Amino acid sequence: MLKLDILVLAVHPDDAELGCAGTLLKHNAMGKKTGIVDLTRGELGTRGTPEIRAQEAQKAGEILGLAVRDNLGIPDGFFQNTPEYQMKVIEVIRRYQPEIVITNAYYDRHPDHGRSSELVEASCFLAGLRKIETFNNGKLQEAWRPKQLLHFIQDTYIKPDLVVDITEFMDTKIESIKAYGSQFYNPEWKDEPATYISNPDFILGIEARNREFGKPIQAKYAEGFLSRKALGVNSLFDLI
Repeated sequence: MLKLDILVLAVHPDDAELGCAGTLLKHNAMGKKTGIVDLTRGELGTRGTPEIRAQEAQKAGEILGLAVRDNLGIPDGFFQNTPEYQMKVIEVIRRYQPEIVITNAYYDRHPDHGRSSELVEASCFLAGLRKIETFNNGKLQEAWRPKQLLHFIQDTYIKPDLVVDITEFMDTKIESIKAYGSQFYNPEWKDEPATYISNPDFILGIEARNREFGKPIQAKYAEGFLSRKALGVNSLFDLI
């Protein structure tokens, strides 16, 4: 079994890169094992195809140094927080037994983001109930509940509960985003329909948001996260 320290469960390929790539890179540098499991293939996206996006996700995963990059194949756009999809998410949580799960924002411009947030939040709790049985390769899985669930902040601004300094890793974060050549600004895709995220200014907006999150802690760049439960530290000196 491959046990992860941090598992990102994001609804679309590229959501994790936009929201928390810097944080993953930072923890990889600390020797932690990280992974991303996308819930959908993003098949309703205006540009590209599911096959192209899968190739781009693997390339981005290599840039991020992930131990795992996978996809659950839940229907893009039409999923709900139902037992059927909860069981898929529970199985993957138990498979990798992460200490921390990161998922989409509570709500956002794209309605899939908020619904996936609710799905992952429910599944993280249910994964700890031993009377819910799931199997991997025919073997009964152990119950597992992550110690912490965080939500990265996306297009809609939400005041973060904590921020992570990613200054050292910002360039690599942008490289991982640009791995999705079908989705973001790329002159080779000039004949494809223009979208909100294919505008060349979109990535500048990502950089600006990370600067905004960094300013309160005097960091050049930071990523912001939300938590529904109180966040504790062992020492006040852990705080910046």
